[in-house]
Amino acid sequence: MNASLPIGEKLTLITSLSTFISSGIPILEAVESLIEDSSGNSKKILQQLKEDLNQGKSIAESFARFPKSFDPTTINLIKAAEEAGTLETSLKDLVQSIKKDVEFIGKVKSALTYPILVVIVLLAVLGLNLFFVIPRVADVFARLKIPTPLPTRILLTTSKIITTYTIPTIVTGAFGSILIFFGVRANSKFFINLISALPIIDKLILEVDLTRFTRSMALLLKSGIPITDALEFSQDVVVKKQFKNLIAETGHQVSSGKKLSEGLKKQKKLVPNFMLRIIEAGESGGTLEKSMQDLSEQFDDRVSTRVKTLTTLIEPLLLIIVGLMVGGIMLSIIAPIYNLIGNIRSR
Repeated sequence: MNASLPIGEKLTLITSLSTFISSGIPILEAVESLIEDSSGNSKKILQQLKEDLNQGKSIAESFARFPKSFDPTTINLIKAAEEAGTLETSLKDLVQSIKKDVEFIGKVKSALTYPILVVIVLLAVLGLNLFFVIPRVADVFARLKIPTPLPTRILLTTSKIITTYTIPTIVTGAFGSILIFFGVRANSKFFINLISALPIIDKLILEVDLTRFTRSMALLLKSGIPITDALEFSQDVVVKKQFKNLIAETGHQVSSGKKLSEGLKKQKKLVPNFMLRIIEAGESGGTLEKSMQDLSEQFDDRVSTRVKTLTTLIEPLLLIIVGLMVGGIMLSIIAPIYNLIGNIRSR
C-alpha cells in the first residue's frame, strides 16, 4: 500500500499505541480510539490495522502492508516483541529510537535555516538586478553609446533575455525547481551518494549511517532478534552503498561462525578502531546490545558536532559568494562608466 507517514506522524502513532498498551487498554480498543482522533494516512493505516486485528493478524503483519511508513527494523522489532510478549517494552524502546531520528532531523533543519535564508537573499538580489536595475542601465549605455567589456555584455544579454521572455523564464524556473525537488525525494539515496563525493559531506553521511546502524542493532538485539537477522534488517537504515555491502558481507561471516567485529574489520575506512574495540569488548562480555547503544549515543554526539562545524564553514562561504556576486554586478556596471569618463578626460 502507498500510504506514507512523515517521521513526526509515525512517532505520534507509535507513541500513542505505546501509551494505550502501557495503560492496560486492549490493542483493538486502543486502535479504535486512535482512529477517532486521526486523519489522512494515519487514519488509513489505523483502519487497516483494525481490520487486520479483527481477522486475527498481528500488528507487524498489518504494518508490513505499508513499507513506505514502516521500515524492516520497525516491523521485525514489533514482530519479535509480539511473539515474545514484550510489546509494551519494545514499543517504548522504538519510541525513543524514533525520537532520536526526529531530534537529528530537527538539528539539521535548524543548522540549515541560515544558509537557506542566505541563498534566498542571493537569488532575490540577483533577480531584482536582472529584472529592474540592469535594463535601466542598458538603456543608459545604449543612449550614450558606451562601449562595454565582455562581462558587462553577458550581464546585459542575460537581463534582456529574462525581461523579454519573463513568463517562460518563471515557468521554466518553477518547473525545474519542482522537478529537482521531487527528483531528490524519489531518489534520495542516489542524491546522497552523489553529494557524498565531497569529503566533508562524505564523513558526515558515514557517521549518520554508523549512528543509525548501531542504534538499530541495539534495538533489535534487545528485542531478542538473532544477530544475523539484526544485521540483515539494519542494512535498510544506512545510505552509503559501501557500508550497506559491508553489513551484508559481515552477516554472511557471522552466519558461518565468525564474530561481528571480525567481519567489520575488513573495511577500517568505514568502521573506526574505537568502534571495533567496543564491539569486541561487548562480544567478550556478553553485552553487545549495551555496546551498540553506547556507540549510537557517541556517534549521535559526533554527528551533532559535525553538523555545527559544517554550517559554521558554509555561512561565511555563502556570504563571500553573495559579496562576489553583488560586487561583480556592480563592477560590470561601473567599469564602462569609468572608461567613458577616462576617455572624456583624455580628450
